[in-house]
Amino acid sequence: MSQNQTQENTLIHEDEVNHLMQCLPKASTMNNQLELINYQDTWYASDSKFLRSILMFQRHFVPRDTDLIIASSPKTGTTWLKSLLYAIVTRDEYPIKQTPLLNYHPHELVYRLENDIYGNAFEFPRPNHLNDLPSPRLFHTHLPFTGLPESIIESKCRIVYISRNPFDTFVSLWFFQTKAMKLMDENFNSPSMEDYFEDFCNGLVPHGPFFEHINGYWDRSLEDPNKVLFLKYEDLKDDPRSHVKRLAEFIGMPFSSEEENEGVLDGIIEFCSIKNLKELEVNKNGVLSKYFEKSSFFRNGNVGDWAQYFTPSMVKKMNELIEQKFVSNGLFFQVNP
Repeated sequence: MSQNQTQENTLIHEDEVNHLMQCLPKASTMNNQLELINYQDTWYASDSKFLRSILMFQRHFVPRDTDLIIASSPKTGTTWLKSLLYAIVTRDEYPIKQTPLLNYHPHELVYRLENDIYGNAFEFPRPNHLNDLPSPRLFHTHLPFTGLPESIIESKCRIVYISRNPFDTFVSLWFFQTKAMKLMDENFNSPSMEDYFEDFCNGLVPHGPFFEHINGYWDRSLEDPNKVLFLKYEDLKDDPRSHVKRLAEFIGMPFSSEEENEGVLDGIIEFCSIKNLKELEVNKNGVLSKYFEKSSFFRNGNVGDWAQYFTPSMVKKMNELIEQKFVSNGLFFQVNP
């Protein structure tokens, strides 16, 4: 650990974190088995270590203008976008048949800033290797746009935001969250999908409210399209070729005509498809961060999977929220295949 990092660590005292934990609004979800705290209008798991890692990230992250940051709400296509962006950025160094994605889960190659870099900050700060990473550095965050450090907003680094229709996002989140909770506690009592749906609609999920999270990045992408690229999961599924080309152009690494003729673009799209990633041995076994099975990041991935789970009353309420939160803001999502 460098001297500067040691100094950073002392700038956020345990007393400050504990005081925040006591003062911040609280709520519960998952049958009252998961407590949440509200920090800067966003709900997070009530964990002092995680809150401290967010503070560390917000106060101490120094971006490079060449940094590329994936932002997302949970279960909106993060893993897929990480694999695509990693393959695009490293394609000169690693042809797709030799990509490290064959041996590492996408989350092991694209670090999440508030978890992998600044996480577990009470035990050891993790940014000691940041300056050694070659440019362009790839990072990820689940923080809303309003929670990003000013250093990111003011720099020239670019943000790629992946969004997904709320119907499929909710179903994916329910499966993912309940599986993780069972790994944490074998006595965990899963809430019904209908009960968790009420929490989701009320914003009471980790990194919620969901609708505000998406709108924050959507609004910024309209204001500054050179800063934020707003992608939709459904568009990537429907027409991956044009949207992967758009992604490569946005980060300043467009595919040449020669690369397209040689099948580089199509090779990346095929390799990084959810179907292929799901079948890779590296993504079938093991866990990430103790409680998240690697395989749980590739459950289904189909547009419209929600239809077999939603009741008519759930559909009605979700459509009302979409009209209120998204359509009124000029944002539309494909919800059926």
